[in-house]
Amino acid sequence: MALTQLAGMVRAMIAELGHFTLILALAIALVQGTLPLVGAQKGWTSWMALAPAAATLQFICIAISFAALTHAFVTSDFSLKLVYENSHTAKPMLYKVSGVWGNHEGSMLLWVLILALFGGAAAWFGGALPDRLRARVLAVQGLIGVAFLAFIIFTSNPFLRLAEPPFNGQDLNPLLQDPGLAFHPPFLYLGYVGLSMAFSFAVAALIEGRVDAAWARWVRPWTLAAWMFLTIGIALGSWWAYYELGWGGFWFWDPVENASFMPWLVATALLHSAIVVEKREALKAWTILLAIIAFGFSLIGTFIVRSGVITSVHAFANDPERGVFILAILAVFVGGALTLYAFRAGVMEAKGVFGLVSRESALVMNNVLLAVAAFVVFVGTIWPLVAELAFARKLSVGAPFFEAAFTPFMVLLAVLLPIGSLMPWKRARAGRVLRSLAPAALLAFALAALTWAVGTGRPILAPVGVALGVWLMAGAAIDLWTRAGRKAGRLARLPRADWGRGSAHGGLGITFIGIALMMAWNVEDIRTAQIGETFEVGGYAVTLADVEKVQGPNFNATQARIGIAKDGRQVAELFPEKRVYPVAAMPTTEAAISNGVFRDLYVVIGDPQDNGGWAVRTYIKPFANWIWGGTIIMALGGLLSLTDRRYRVAAGARRRTPIAQPAE
Repeated sequence: MALTQLAGMVRAMIAELGHFTLILALAIALVQGTLPLVGAQKGWTSWMALAPAAATLQFICIAISFAALTHAFVTSDFSLKLVYENSHTAKPMLYKVSGVWGNHEGSMLLWVLILALFGGAAAWFGGALPDRLRARVLAVQGLIGVAFLAFIIFTSNPFLRLAEPPFNGQDLNPLLQDPGLAFHPPFLYLGYVGLSMAFSFAVAALIEGRVDAAWARWVRPWTLAAWMFLTIGIALGSWWAYYELGWGGFWFWDPVENASFMPWLVATALLHSAIVVEKREALKAWTILLAIIAFGFSLIGTFIVRSGVITSVHAFANDPERGVFILAILAVFVGGALTLYAFRAGVMEAKGVFGLVSRESALVMNNVLLAVAAFVVFVGTIWPLVAELAFARKLSVGAPFFEAAFTPFMVLLAVLLPIGSLMPWKRARAGRVLRSLAPAALLAFALAALTWAVGTGRPILAPVGVALGVWLMAGAAIDLWTRAGRKAGRLARLPRADWGRGSAHGGLGITFIGIALMMAWNVEDIRTAQIGETFEVGGYAVTLADVEKVQGPNFNATQARIGIAKDGRQVAELFPEKRVYPVAAMPTTEAAISNGVFRDLYVVIGDPQDNGGWAVRTYIKPFANWIWGGTIIMALGGLLSLTDRRYRVAAGARRRTPIAQPAE
């Protein structure tokens, strides 16, 4: 009994320590967000030197707080209201840990932890930055930290206690009890919050009154890291939706899905426009604007998920008051940055001049297409809200609108990418570039024709998607071959950034092929089947062999055994489940999938029917895994580029470059 009481006291002390360090982090963030700004303006070195130390301390405090909350979940400390509402003693350990961020309060704590991590990283690895610029960047990061730490402490405190701790908890949302959802939010937040660094660099540059090639080179690695993590996070979310929700799709154009996709599109545009600033001292104003908008879309995503304005399986909270607080943060930071942008527009004069046919022009077109695509997604996402508030009409904007309005921009982007990559800076000859890409065009046309022949009578989407995907992959290969001087021995000596760009463009091509073929050639069968019955789907013989009850660690399930054969030979035995979580009183569908390089066999067991049979859904998903394989290659391309030492060496070479003082 004494040991139990002692353990309870220790848990209580750890939780209180977490609460205290969270409040302490707010005080440190206030110092980080104010004094270095004053020091940078006045030229006071000691005040500017506070920024790295404060950023480090803030990260340490929030890390302690997050560790304390994690300890509470792992030890099932139900004296904390958050643990009681989102955990259970019978829950597997992985989901006890992921339960920390599987709710509104804990996910916001993860949000500020990652924000502080990026600020700390800028302090630890930003020694090559001019002192004034680094102080201002870290100060802006600190001010963002102040806003969100205040939001957590005053509206979403994860350390609230219960007067009488219950013996057990209410369990985590069953939909979130999945490995994909355990890792999806951290990667997504690394992308979302990582864009705050691009925002901080943009605001710091506006205060500084200077945007140049050195600034672009400093901001690119942070943007690239955020883009890479966001790519992985979106891919994990799409993969989870594919196999967990049992509907057989990979993207629903859900508002919360769109909320992560919009900043990804803008961040992609930002990466490409920063290249023009770095190489040609052009597109300065546009690049700063993209950095502001990218983080603005991240904040819009946070608002959508947590305000209760939409209903979604992804939504964390249904509290309008919290939504108003986040909306205020959005207005202050994005509105303030845009106001500063308007005042400083005159100092961002472009120096580089380039021809209509040039790499710069191709990158401008790339930016326009990505920005308009993001705007289309934004309009489709918020229009139902606008219609309800302004016109008292309930509207639904679904996949048909997004596919019709969004797809043309992606088609144009895919066509232009290989052309733009091969164009030289300043001025190019279109004929020479197109002749270089002739083999890619021929290969794309040949494989599109083959796809058309194989899929006679099926939608035109398949051959078009294959043509674009092959065009992108072959174009990336030709780009690398050209940069190597058309000599195989030089390929290994190409900069990693070149390989990273080629991998990202090639991965996008693979994803194009996967999406097109999966959507065009998908086979779906929904029926009621008796136990022992065999039926044919897409050339496969599907047999419902058995259905039985099984017991999980914290759920009860109805599990089917389904055999799948082709040409008399069994190719898979699958075990789909229909689960019920008694504590949460919520059912889930667990699809069973036989993965393959060229197709997925996907089966779902439904409810028992009146005639003694079972509802069975069977899908044949051609090239499904190419969708996520392509995104992995894209993210690896980002990682390859990040490891290019030119980012560090070139930025370091600018260490002593004087920075112009802002106009008084």
